[in-house]
Amino acid sequence: MEIRPFQVEEWMNSEEEKAKYNIAETCVDSVSLDELFVITGEDKEKFFSSFSSRRLTYGHIKGSHELLSGIASLYEGMNESDVITTHGAAGANYHAFLSLVSPGDEVVSVMPTYQQLYSIPEALGAKVKILRLRKENGYLPDLNELESLVSEKTKVIAINNPNNPTGALMDEDMLGKIIEIARKNDSYILSDEVYRHLTQEDGYSKSIADMYEKGVSTGSMSKVFSLAGIRMGWIATKNEEAKKEMLSERDYNLISSGMFDDEVASLALRHKEKVLERSLKIVRTNLEILDKWIKSTEGFNYVKPKAGTTALVHYSFDIPSYEFCRKLLEKTGALVTPGDAFGEETAFRIGYACDKKSLEEGLKALSEFSQEL
Repeated sequence: MEIRPFQVEEWMNSEEEKAKYNIAETCVDSVSLDELFVITGEDKEKFFSSFSSRRLTYGHIKGSHELLSGIASLYEGMNESDVITTHGAAGANYHAFLSLVSPGDEVVSVMPTYQQLYSIPEALGAKVKILRLRKENGYLPDLNELESLVSEKTKVIAINNPNNPTGALMDEDMLGKIIEIARKNDSYILSDEVYRHLTQEDGYSKSIADMYEKGVSTGSMSKVFSLAGIRMGWIATKNEEAKKEMLSERDYNLISSGMFDDEVASLALRHKEKVLERSLKIVRTNLEILDKWIKSTEGFNYVKPKAGTTALVHYSFDIPSYEFCRKLLEKTGALVTPGDAFGEETAFRIGYACDKKSLEEGLKALSEFSQEL
C-alpha cells in the first residue's frame, strides 16, 4: 500500500525535541501518574500493589468491563458492546477506514483536518473527494457543496468535530443536516471526535454515534484526558455491520489492549468529571490568553476556536509556512506547526492547551520574531 507522507507527524517527529516552548502540542497539558492519583483521589499504593501481582497475559481481549463501560458513558445510549478499543485515536481512524473502505469506494472528506481522514482512504484505493473548509464560513462545511459531492457511491463521509487545526465546532443542527445527506445515500459518517467535550461553552457535545444509525465515532484518552502515553483509543458505533467488520479486522492487527493501558484509562474514566474539569479550565483560560495576543499583535489573525485545543493562525508576512516555522524555532525555540501541512499556506497551527507559562513564553517569542519579519 502506497500512502502519502504524514506531514504533521513528520514535522513533529523531526522538530519537537528541539523546542524550548512547545506550543505545537495538541494534548491538554499531560499529567504524570502521580498527578492523576491526586486529581482522582485514588489510592496509588493499592493500585500498584494490585497491578504488580497480576500476570502479564493478553488481558481482556476486547477491553475490561470497567474500561468499556467508562468509554460508553461518554456517549448517549451506548453499550459496552458498541465500543471497540484501539491503539490511540490514530489507530481508531486507521482501523475504521480499513474495515469500511475497499478499492473503488468513494469517500468525501473535509480539509483542513487531520491527514488520516483523506490520505488513508486514498491509499486504500478509494476515490477521495475533498470538501474545503473556508475561513469565511468559520471553517464549517458548506452543506450545499457537501451535498453536491456525496452520491449513492459514497461509502463514507469523513468529518472532524471539533476540527483540528481550526477549533471549529459543528453543532447538533449542522450534524443533523449532514446526517440527512448521508442517510439519503446510505453512507457512513466517520467522525474523528478526539477533542470532543473540550468546548468553550458549557453543554453536552453530541457525537455522531449518538445521532446516526451509521455514525462512527473515534476518540482516545490522549487529548481530553491528558494521557497520550497510554495509547488508548476507541471506535464507538451502534451499527452492527460496521462492528462485525471492525472486530474481525481487529483480530489481525491488535488482538487486545495493553493491560496497564486498560487499568490507567479505567481509573481516569471512573473520575471523568474531575479530569474534564481540569482540562476545561486549561483550554478556557489559555484560549483567553491566545485571543488577547491575537487582538494586540499586528500581522496575525484567526477564527477564534469554539472547541478543542488548537487554532489556525494566519499571518500577513511574505514567507512560506514551513520557512516561517523553521526560522521561528531556530531563532526563538518556539515550536508551531506549518499551515501547509494542512493545505493552508501563510498560516500555522498553535496548540494552546499546554502549561500556561509555555504558552505565554511561546507567544512572546512569536511577537519578537514577527517584529524581525
